[in-house]
Amino acid sequence: MSSSAINETRLTLPAFNFGAISIQAVLLITAAFLLPAAAHAIGLPVRSLLPMHWPVILVGLVYGWRSGALVGAAAPGLSHLLSGHPQPNVLAAMTVELAVYGFLAGFFREKLRLNVFLATALALIGGRLVFIASAYITNVSPLPFPEYLQAAMLPGMIGAAAQLVLLPIIATVWVNKGKAE
Repeated sequence: MSSSAINETRLTLPAFNFGAISIQAVLLITAAFLLPAAAHAIGLPVRSLLPMHWPVILVGLVYGWRSGALVGAAAPGLSHLLSGHPQPNVLAAMTVELAVYGFLAGFFREKLRLNVFLATALALIGGRLVFIASAYITNVSPLPFPEYLQAAMLPGMIGAAAQLVLLPIIATVWVNKGKAE
């Protein structure tokens, strides 16, 4: 099979060449620092907009499960070192959550070859479930579990809905443009 035929059958871009690694590094910095810092500085509701989640899921959709998991696992810790956010009590749960978001987005798209919207939706659900389990296990909140569940889930619905609509479109355009180059 020719390299152009292989390129056409791929649903993600190759992740381990110089250009791809450079772009992923930029997206990691964007996830870890630029978007969250801008949101905090402007006073935007980060729990609603989920600024760290966008680039992580996008990396998974565009560059696959390995890149998504790596950027997702690195972003919260790097963000905490640079800005103090996320807070220490939620850092572990967010690290696992974002690694799962990136992994699942890439895995569902690259390996299971799911439609980009379905891959995004399933990644959003899986990552949030893992976050809730991690937060519960690490005792993030003093609230009773049903109250914490509501407090953790409801604000992020706005960001998740926007991610579900926009990230598949952005990823598809990005991958198609990358295949054409």
